[in-house]
Amino acid sequence: MLKYIIGGAAATVALSYLFRYDYLFSGIAKTYLKGKSSANIDDGKYFPSNIIATESPKLWEEDPEYNKKELPKIIVDDLKQSDTASLVVIKNGKLLHEQYWNGYNRLSKTNSFSMAKAVTVMLLGKALEEGKIKNIDQKFYEFYDEFKEKEFGKEVTLKNLAQMEAGLNWDENYKNPFLPNAKAYYGRNLAKATFSRNFKEEPGTKFEYQSGSTQLLGFAVRKALNQSLASYLSEKFWIPLGMEQNAEWSVDDSGMEKTYCCIHSNARDFAKLGQLFLDNGRVNDVQILNSDFIEQMRSPTEKSKDIYGMGFWINNDNPIRHYYFLGLQGQYIIMIPERHMVIVKTGSYNNLPKNDRGRPDQVKFLVNETVKHFQ
Repeated sequence: MLKYIIGGAAATVALSYLFRYDYLFSGIAKTYLKGKSSANIDDGKYFPSNIIATESPKLWEEDPEYNKKELPKIIVDDLKQSDTASLVVIKNGKLLHEQYWNGYNRLSKTNSFSMAKAVTVMLLGKALEEGKIKNIDQKFYEFYDEFKEKEFGKEVTLKNLAQMEAGLNWDENYKNPFLPNAKAYYGRNLAKATFSRNFKEEPGTKFEYQSGSTQLLGFAVRKALNQSLASYLSEKFWIPLGMEQNAEWSVDDSGMEKTYCCIHSNARDFAKLGQLFLDNGRVNDVQILNSDFIEQMRSPTEKSKDIYGMGFWINNDNPIRHYYFLGLQGQYIIMIPERHMVIVKTGSYNNLPKNDRGRPDQVKFLVNETVKHFQ
């Protein structure tokens, strides 16, 4: 019996490698064998990473009303029900409220998940500003010549990738282990996971949110920079913003960053990214990101039916307009320009409802209730 069990296991392993599903073993080791059922906000330690270094940490200035006003029960109940790790509220550039649950604290680094997509677009903007990339309509195949051979491969631009209009054949499914997201997340080679995908339709014709598009964008930006994206992020943003801690960006075996996800940082530093956009790219009177590019990021596209720009989700339907970084399981950096407010929420909510035209209901709830409470 033991012989048959061992033989069956060996055959399963062999078939997994033959059909390129060997990444499933990594996924099992990093989830089920760790007592988790899926990717989670604390799994950064199980992946190799590049450091996003800071140099001169600058603490948030506290508002005179810092943590003097308890959150109302309606907010607390919602946050607890959605397995929240942290909530940070910035108003008029000052720290107004911060609160942590489930053993997390101000130094806890958690997975950004897809909030990293907007960061990748920021790096695109900076590379354009510095002339390292010619223009946003540059073709992707100019960076990777092999895409000439794919149908529609000669047409896709960096802008198509940033706006989620690439027409990539990519099923954005987080639960099926046999689909591209799992292969990219748990696999060891991002190029194989993404470059193997074809295009199913003409780029620029349809909005479809796809992690693969942002990963391809990351490949192009990194090739243009000729340096790691983590080091460029450190140099152009993390250091100028005075981030309180170094962060880590998960990478594959070649050192390529997972640009569709996986920056591990704390809630206070995530809030500084939000404040940068409220300040239209300025830090201490220094413009560190072009304001015209920022406006492009937060301007909703027609094909997304006004819910997405470049890296940002947008809600101008709500009476209190806002736009935000969004990550799996409820990671948000929310910018509310008319109230000069940033809200950061991190956590592990696996069943996040998205009934608001593809946008999480919780974001709108937090915006409306938090603004009302702290007005």
